[in-house]
Amino acid sequence: MARESAGAGAGGGGRSKKDGKAGAFFAATLVMWGISILFEIIFNKRSELIPILVGSVFFQLANAAVRKFVSRDPLFVNTCVSLLHSSIISASVVIILLNQWMKSGVEKMFEHSQLVEGTWTRAYEALCLSSGYFAYDQFDMLVYRLYTGSIPSILVHHLVLLVCFTLALYRKVTINYLILTLICELHSIFLHVRKIRRMAGLRDSGSMIVKAEWGLNWLTFVFARSVPHVLITVKLVRDASKFDKGVELPLALSGMAGMNLLNIFLGIDLFNAYKKETKSRKDHRHE
Repeated sequence: MARESAGAGAGGGGRSKKDGKAGAFFAATLVMWGISILFEIIFNKRSELIPILVGSVFFQLANAAVRKFVSRDPLFVNTCVSLLHSSIISASVVIILLNQWMKSGVEKMFEHSQLVEGTWTRAYEALCLSSGYFAYDQFDMLVYRLYTGSIPSILVHHLVLLVCFTLALYRKVTINYLILTLICELHSIFLHVRKIRRMAGLRDSGSMIVKAEWGLNWLTFVFARSVPHVLITVKLVRDASKFDKGVELPLALSGMAGMNLLNIFLGIDLFNAYKKETKSRKDHRHE
């Protein structure tokens, strides 16, 4: 997900003790997660999990490249790498869905057994790559303190995703459901583009480029984020009786409830940002 307010604390100055405790807690959980991944790969010989490490290293190298050749501003660098992740993952998800659609058709690919027990071609690797990104991003935000508050929502978001993704990868269940949730990265592209544009000083809300960006922002917010997440939630509820007894259904429902709630807050933030930019353009015209 994109971080509309993550930059508020960039720079690390004036941190409270509560912020420090939050950082320590999330750093500890990240270390524990990393140990768990390495244990599975080395001792349980789960070589299929190696793309998680590849993803983390790849995005860290991308971070270093942006930092060296473009800008050293931590928030700018972080957002550029987030844009790279959103572009790669959204393209991967679209290719996976189109490939599966051509192979089995829409009805079969969305059957309960396919979504819960099956794994579409390259879906496992894509989920591993995205997990690696979220681990990298959590690390980067902790190092440069790109978060605020005693319970930073963005760190909580990443921790929840890492737990959900990793459990699914370990147990090899609900992989396809999680791939469907990642279609929202199409919308994240335009959130990151907007943030980079504003950090670069391009704030002419009357320009055709900015208007087109807002149009795509709203279009993908509705059809690549909000609607798919609601439909996934509806599908989970309708197929609840088909799930075996275990953690899969409660975890999936709670995760989707959280995503839908975050989408509501994100929509409110987007509307306020759009209203502010529109008002700024009107005020500029009257001057």
